[in-house]
Amino acid sequence: MTSSVLAALALASVSSVLAAPASLKSRATVPSPAFVIYTDGFVSADVLPPVDQITGFNVVALSFLTLAGPRDQAQAFAQLPADQRTAKKAEYNQAGISLIVSAFGQTDEPTTTGADPVGTANTMAQFVLANALDGIDVDYEDLDAMNKGDGAAEQWVSTFTTTLRQTLPQGQFILSHAPLAPWLAPNAQFKAGAYVTVNKNVGSLIDWYNVQFYNQHLYNDCDGLINTAGSPFLGSALLEIPSNGFELNKLVIGKPGAPQNANNGDGFIDPATLGTCIDQAAAKGWNAGIMAFEFPGADVNWIKAAKGTSFQ
Repeated sequence: MTSSVLAALALASVSSVLAAPASLKSRATVPSPAFVIYTDGFVSADVLPPVDQITGFNVVALSFLTLAGPRDQAQAFAQLPADQRTAKKAEYNQAGISLIVSAFGQTDEPTTTGADPVGTANTMAQFVLANALDGIDVDYEDLDAMNKGDGAAEQWVSTFTTTLRQTLPQGQFILSHAPLAPWLAPNAQFKAGAYVTVNKNVGSLIDWYNVQFYNQHLYNDCDGLINTAGSPFLGSALLEIPSNGFELNKLVIGKPGAPQNANNGDGFIDPATLGTCIDQAAAKGWNAGIMAFEFPGADVNWIKAAKGTSFQ
């Protein structure tokens, strides 16, 4: 979640954390608006952030499920005894919080390393089922593949997404993506279209986008975030993106929870100020929600302030 597009493993088995093939179970309701928080760093032996510390969020994303298997919080949750996983998941769901896993992250390059999108999707979907999760978030950050501009990255993501939906049907499981904001606008750096093309191909299968409005030396104030993005990624501010073919209310505003959650604090806006940005966007018809990377930089107090007056 910390990649900059200015910077220019084959699939491993995850059988160690998967039981026998799981049957379809989740009937997750897609939240609207979505208030998403990632958990990557160690929290406690109980793994998940305590409910009372994340009140105001309705989706928690375990990070990350990589090409080499689950890591960090995704691994920690999968390694809990089954009864503990069930109890913690039930506690979250009772509090109105969906629990999903986030795939890939900054360190994975699925297209560049030649991972099979079909096999990868099937393995990751099985992880969702085996751990009784509510869905999956796709944090694809293969910058080299996108910058190559030959269409391979866009096709990889599209095939991966289509394959996920074969096992994790729409209306039963959450499927979000977490693209870098510049990828949602036409740009010569991404000649094959980046997420503009992905959205044309499979946007109807994606519940919402956790747009990463940070780490690009842009989106540092309300105007740059909401109204007009500067060079070199023109057209990538929130209200500019719909003209590129995206549904406005699928665009969740993603921000670092604390300066240390971004590259040198790039893109961080304190939550009280962010709340004023949120109100500006809401006044223009936007209602998608907010994403924070990550707990505990973002918590119950952070999201309360970040919601402004629009979501209280």
